[in-house]
Amino acid sequence: MKTLFDAVSFKCSKLITKNYSSSFSLAVKMLSPSIRDAIYSIYGFVRFADEIVDSFHDYDKESLIDDFEKEYYKAMELGISLNPILNSFQHTVKEYNITDDLVQAFLKSMKLDLIKSTYNTQAEYADYIYGSADVVGLMCLKVFVSGKEHKYEQLKNEAMRLGSAFQKVNFLRDLKDDNTILNRTYFPGVNLNNFNEDSKAQIIKEIEEDFRIAYQGIVKLPIEAKFGVYTAYVYYRKLLKKLKKTPSHEIGNSRIRVSNYTKAGLLAQSFVTYKLKLV
Repeated sequence: MKTLFDAVSFKCSKLITKNYSSSFSLAVKMLSPSIRDAIYSIYGFVRFADEIVDSFHDYDKESLIDDFEKEYYKAMELGISLNPILNSFQHTVKEYNITDDLVQAFLKSMKLDLIKSTYNTQAEYADYIYGSADVVGLMCLKVFVSGKEHKYEQLKNEAMRLGSAFQKVNFLRDLKDDNTILNRTYFPGVNLNNFNEDSKAQIIKEIEEDFRIAYQGIVKLPIEAKFGVYTAYVYYRKLLKKLKKTPSHEIGNSRIRVSNYTKAGLLAQSFVTYKLKLV
């Protein structure tokens, strides 16, 4: 029975989310139950693609990402895939009118990670972030607004800025691994082997402006999505504040985290703020 297989597929996407990102999984739980499965399916799709290019070092990554893309389009054509992650994602794409340009932009950035290690200009940097993060925010926005095009257009810019902020925080947090393990430099003009306070301050200023604009969209989100997105926003703002207080040399040599205890406190704080209608 296809409905049973679809239900199992969405559960697989939820399992991927829970195991790969406890923070994002927590934020999704704060969304309305009616849209959680769709967001899990988006995360599962982007996580698998990201894992191919970042983690599967003993395998032919190019063939794997090409096959993943082909299998996705086959699923779109047939309306089913025996890969449960692709099966749930194609269902969400169709239900919420997620346009193919968003999927293609994302896959383009993932493939860039296989051939490009340094982003020398702001244009290259912006193009990569658009594909790797902004479009993921836009896919989620499609779900949040139930595919309604007029509402999507109203909140599009803010959703992109939130995606950018999240990605740039991740870049800053993962500076050590990106540099020493993956040999990648995303921030243009920044020497990761001599990462200093001036470079850190410039990056953080850019992220804070992204967050400022993104917040203007969060307050306008439908009730089904607002609390969950706000929870993720609060968590990443906390992580940014921690990075801001951390000396630049330490960021370049270790991965900064927010403890589970702190995350629980942030969730409680977000809930009170939300219930008091301060967001």
